[in-house]
Amino acid sequence: MAITTPPRLKWQAFLPKNWGAWLIIGFLYFLSILPSRISWAIGKAIGRFAKRILKSRRHIARRNLEICFPQASKEQVEKWVDETFEHFGLAIVDTATAWFWSQHRFVKHMQVEGGDYLEKLRTEEPKGGILIISMHFYTLEWHARMYGTLDPGVGVYRPNSSPVYEHFQHRARIRCNHYLVDRHDVRGMVKALRKGEALWYAPDHDYGKKASIFVPLFAQPHAATVTGTSTLARVKGVRPIISYARRNKGKPGYTLVIKPFEHDGEFPSGDEAADATAVNQQIEKAILQQIPEYMWIHRRFKSRPEGEAYPY
Repeated sequence: MAITTPPRLKWQAFLPKNWGAWLIIGFLYFLSILPSRISWAIGKAIGRFAKRILKSRRHIARRNLEICFPQASKEQVEKWVDETFEHFGLAIVDTATAWFWSQHRFVKHMQVEGGDYLEKLRTEEPKGGILIISMHFYTLEWHARMYGTLDPGVGVYRPNSSPVYEHFQHRARIRCNHYLVDRHDVRGMVKALRKGEALWYAPDHDYGKKASIFVPLFAQPHAATVTGTSTLARVKGVRPIISYARRNKGKPGYTLVIKPFEHDGEFPSGDEAADATAVNQQIEKAILQQIPEYMWIHRRFKSRPEGEAYPY
């Protein structure tokens, strides 16, 4: 079901059990009004502190990197772990600024790579929906708003259990976009694409065995990968693209990256394993451009084929 307006805040949202969520929203707003360099310094400090206290997440990040890059030295892996936690802290700042900055301030920190390609897609015939194949980089809140600034579309998301957080999350994500659909609402995604919408879709997490098959990702030969990407790409007229956001080096600011889905052969091909492998190859190319900015703290390889050991 399309969700076009944020859920209204009812009186229950102000009960004591939700005060923690209000404190988080207040902190995010506070970060958003600070000068960018100060908020970035705070974000990096939060990330370094998080690395010290979130021992299980630190272990998961290290194992993911070891699995994906077995040729990397221990020193290189530890450097990536340090950096990915700094980006974890900066993601809090990203959320604050993407949610609360005015559009005038927002676009001043925004650059675009591949805007001509997007414009070509939107003007060429026959016209159809755009399947935005993206990834869980820490910059995803900025990505959603930046892409929506150029080409408002539809976001796929997971509703939050907190009515306070859900209200502000939803309000922010449709600020420059049309509406959101629940990540389980495949029918709603297909409907959006048939209407010619741009649909944000991130198939790079482990969502369990039920809707996935095992195909390679980096050096891991058996990564549970959803088959929904090729299902959505089969909708008539749909053009798949690759898009994500990266932080600019050395200064506050972000670049929206838009690229063609480059694959030798037809996509979708009708072969689920071949299609899922092609998607993972695109994900690999994007991650290699900015390894520490990826969310390595999630258990990407938690689902295993029968007989394989749990890697964490």
